Amino acid sequence: MAERGLLVLFGSQTGTAQDTAERVGREAQRRHLRCRVEALDSCDLANLIHEPLVVFVCATTGQGDPPDNMKMFWRFLFRKSLPASSLCQLDYAVLGLGDSSYPKFNFIAKKLHKRLLQLGANPLLPVALGDDQHDLGPDAVVDPWLVALWDKILALYPLPPGLEIISPDVCLPPKYTLHYLPEDSLRPESDLLPPTAPRAAPCELQPFAARVVSNQRLTAQSHFQDVRLIEFDIAGSGITFSAGDVVMIQPQNCPEDVQQFCQLLRLEPHRRFVLEPTDPGTSLPPLLPQPCTIQYLVTHYLDISCVPRRSFFELLACFSTNELEREKLQEFSSAQGQEELYSYCNRPRRTTLEVLWDFPHSTCAIPADYLLDLIPRIRPRAFSIASSLLAHPERMQILVAVVRYKTRLSKPRRGLCSTWLASLNPEQGDVRVPLWVKKGGMKFPADPATPVIMIGPGTGVAPFRAAIQERVALGRRGNCLFFGCRHQSKDFYCQTEWEELVTKGFLTVFTAFSRDQEEKVYVQHRIRENGKLVWELLNSENAHVYLAG
Repeated sequence: MAERGLLVLFGSQTGTAQDTAERVGREAQRRHLRCRVEALDSCDLANLIHEPLVVFVCATTGQGDPPDNMKMFWRFLFRKSLPASSLCQLDYAVLGLGDSSYPKFNFIAKKLHKRLLQLGANPLLPVALGDDQHDLGPDAVVDPWLVALWDKILALYPLPPGLEIISPDVCLPPKYTLHYLPEDSLRPESDLLPPTAPRAAPCELQPFAARVVSNQRLTAQSHFQDVRLIEFDIAGSGITFSAGDVVMIQPQNCPEDVQQFCQLLRLEPHRRFVLEPTDPGTSLPPLLPQPCTIQYLVTHYLDISCVPRRSFFELLACFSTNELEREKLQEFSSAQGQEELYSYCNRPRRTTLEVLWDFPHSTCAIPADYLLDLIPRIRPRAFSIASSLLAHPERMQILVAVVRYKTRLSKPRRGLCSTWLASLNPEQGDVRVPLWVKKGGMKFPADPATPVIMIGPGTGVAPFRAAIQERVALGRRGNCLFFGCRHQSKDFYCQTEWEELVTKGFLTVFTAFSRDQEEKVYVQHRIRENGKLVWELLNSENAHVYLAG
């Protein structure tokens, strides 16, 4: 009989597709299938022709773009040189995760399905299109599709004699085992920080620890929103960037949350451990040092402030020794309980740490081995770079609006990364932030004579500040900026900088302060008022228009 093996490949930007792929992997394990779950770009594509059975789980990002961790796969798959029968041995299924409020809804999943067909692969099922806009989220499509998928797969690869599907009540083994080291082998936390001088260009697996030079509040103290201009020293990093590029920042949890988490789970922060994969084929998490402390794991790796997904409740229910708590957790992880889960978790943006507080008996029963199965890793955050190397050599600046808002929960919700960045005080010593740069989607014209019209309300002005600095350093005029905010006196970012450039003839600025008069005025009103100039620039001078916000 053919070997009962399944490969699950995902392309994920925010972690939802990865979470769904791991769910497929767990369900495969329960059906005694040998299963690997990998990001598309981590998979050896040349071996795809030898794979008999693959499930693809892909998100669509931006305007119908593939996620970052499937871009290489995407280029490879659409090579003209691939023969039409390349994948004739492959049985496959495609599960797409998207949002129907975007015009290119699930574009990547649809296009992938079509391309696999062109290359001779055999679909087990029609492509599934999960939709974030559905009342029950993508699970409304995913749940019934998975039932149909397992029917198909078990028809092709029946269960071996004497084996039955492992019940959902039985806990699967953890991905890693956590081996504590003897107490006497304690080492200071500072030993675990990633090295500051990377060997290659900084990237996600090897970020550059940039020193914070300044952290300045740009909005008035009386203004409801705290917006920061933060400057980093990137000397010696090898980092280069141009206007429109993006910096990725790896945030960390705040000390109070880390302390609470360790107390709730009865973990000793300074204990050191090494991780060992349960399956020899599983690689270790690349961003965790070996050995590692619990403190480092919880501070830098486990996303205890994210809103937990359905899979979290499913696994937590397995450990629960309290009947009431277990019933509630099982309800939250069932298909029927999704509306209730949404109103408990997603609508009020309840964090993983807060959920653990609500289920104290279950929380203190969580085995340390399962921490990495239960809680996803902290994802990096993207910020538009707000400065040019031509104006500020060896420096990088970003504009950060500190995320803080109210829901029905008594405690205000805070953005993990922006709150952490705002808390950093370079006057208190050597403060560092792990970062790397990604090419952005904005390209400014190479021809110095081409004018640019930039529409950047609020912190949307960040990439345009970089572009204006770059263009001014190169002596380029024809820079036209439409900027909008609430009040001239409270949140007009970089006002003096713009005024100086206007005086020197490098910049034309149109401002819209929406709350400074009875009638609200926005950038679109200013564009309409200056329609003649805008049309002149577009029609006669072939101006490029950019919008960010």
